[in-house]
Amino acid sequence: MNFLAPAAFAFAATLPVVVLFYLLKRKRVVRVVPSTLLWQRFLAETQASAPLQRLRRNWLLWFQLLLLALMILALTRPYFSGQAGEAGLQVLILDASASMQSTDVTPSRFEAARAGALKLVDGLKTGFGERNQQMLVMVAGANAEVRQSATSEKAALRRAITEAQVTDSTTRLAEALRVAETLTRDRADAEVHLFSDGAGIDLSEFAAKELRLVYHRVGVRSENAGIVAMDVKANPENPAQRAVFAAIANYSSAAREVRVELLFDGELRETRNLSLGPTNTTPVALVTAQDRDGVFTLRLTGKDDLPADDEARLVSLLPQPVHVLLVTKGNRFLEKALKAAAPNLELAVVSDYTDLATKADVYVLDDVAPTRWPEGNVLALNVAATNWFAAPVGEIENPAIVDWRNTHPLLRFVTFDNVQIARAMAVKPPTWGVSLVDSPQSPLIVAGELGRQRIVWVGFDALQSTWPLRIGFPIFVANAIDWLNPATAKAELFSLRAGEAIRLPLGDFGGTGLTSAKLTRPDGSERVVKLDAQTRELVFGETSRQGVYRVTLGTNRLTFASNLLDSQESNIRPRDSLQVGKYTEVTATRQKRADLEYWRWFALGALAVMMLEWWWYHRRTA
Repeated sequence: MNFLAPAAFAFAATLPVVVLFYLLKRKRVVRVVPSTLLWQRFLAETQASAPLQRLRRNWLLWFQLLLLALMILALTRPYFSGQAGEAGLQVLILDASASMQSTDVTPSRFEAARAGALKLVDGLKTGFGERNQQMLVMVAGANAEVRQSATSEKAALRRAITEAQVTDSTTRLAEALRVAETLTRDRADAEVHLFSDGAGIDLSEFAAKELRLVYHRVGVRSENAGIVAMDVKANPENPAQRAVFAAIANYSSAAREVRVELLFDGELRETRNLSLGPTNTTPVALVTAQDRDGVFTLRLTGKDDLPADDEARLVSLLPQPVHVLLVTKGNRFLEKALKAAAPNLELAVVSDYTDLATKADVYVLDDVAPTRWPEGNVLALNVAATNWFAAPVGEIENPAIVDWRNTHPLLRFVTFDNVQIARAMAVKPPTWGVSLVDSPQSPLIVAGELGRQRIVWVGFDALQSTWPLRIGFPIFVANAIDWLNPATAKAELFSLRAGEAIRLPLGDFGGTGLTSAKLTRPDGSERVVKLDAQTRELVFGETSRQGVYRVTLGTNRLTFASNLLDSQESNIRPRDSLQVGKYTEVTATRQKRADLEYWRWFALGALAVMMLEWWWYHRRTA
């Protein structure tokens, strides 16, 4: 038997005091109460003339000593070790992602998970010898980090758990579990305890690994509606206006009525009432004028369990003309698609690119290898630079399109059904890009960034395919021009997910030669970041709270917007189990008690002694 509060044994010093009271000379008025019934046989005896008298056998004395001993044992909190606490190393992972802010449990899921983690620490065996246990504490919030290395010191473990804070970011549990699997890989006596609601967890990479995971689920329901997507575009019907597109998801099992408010730099511009169907996502488009660069804020009003996804912000820059240079031998389909790609597009057409002084925002190379390769963003069709792909570059006949990545911005609203291709270039997938359209032998469309140059590569001649005859072709060209436009890349720089680092090229924003930059957080607090002459990029990673961040570089003031905008985090339904690969799952379990406390039994024993004395009194006086 062990004791969680051995200091309570100090109360054992009161036991001799009870015995001393029985040795003292009695000077009391007789009152018949249950506690004096057993003294009746001694009232007729001669009182001792000395201050102390000889101790006689007395049932009341034994009752009182037993009652006091039981109370002292209850205060010491004795426990016996149970089977659940046999792991020599316990890796504790506390989910601190946005969904853990849900208030379906009081006061929040994160606080409930923290309380469960502290109980697990209380049950840790910290005695001497081989049975001594250790625990490591990790927090998976904006980043997965080890808050306390493996130790048996409960005070340090409690401090690490208590100081952890919930964030507005998506889950980083995969990273935390990756570290936990490494720590427990060669230890048969190790366990991983995960306190989470299970939202957004993908464990497929651990299917072939022996991850001894204990999943402690928190949360009881999914009453939530939130903003899961937001974008700002020029209004196609009026380029002087801006259209704010959003997706509002309702994860409740009942319909909800919400009010959507659109603000620009804090000024209310538009409101709309929406009726959200149960477990449905509703698109919404709001149009308003914009006469300067600023921040659009979309807000939902209404009570739900997760306030973190009820507001989103987006930095909106005024559209600038985009200059496109088309290098082609003649492709009317492509030329028409480019002219319709953007209302403010300025197109120039040449047969070869030889002059580096000819500047453009986007270069389109259509089956023409230029004399000089441009340094700007490029859309290349059926042509490739020597440093883009590993040699050799082959050729395939009639490649079949087997898959395409429709989640990429370049393939938004684009489909390749019934598209036939006569021949295509055969290349190996590059490290700098991602394959968007695949054939069995080679990728057909690749997009990525090489250095600071964005590249969209189409590995076939559009005129030797049926693609220009499909509606997806002009849509793809419009998406490509928008993605390659430097103004779009600049706008993307100012919008990030909560937890993502702010990365600011100093040379592009007048930050060279400065010794410091000032960053203002959403709560108004400020931090000064030191710079030196060798610094080319400002990196700031403390963006776990969503909101508006402002960076001051000399006379320049730049604005960044950090948001959640994640459907998996907004879907706060607690998962009953976690799927590990195709055939294995980890079922949620209640917190295992590593140690079984028995103080309640000793307290009940003390109460039983008191009731026995009461029963004895009434039995003798009846």
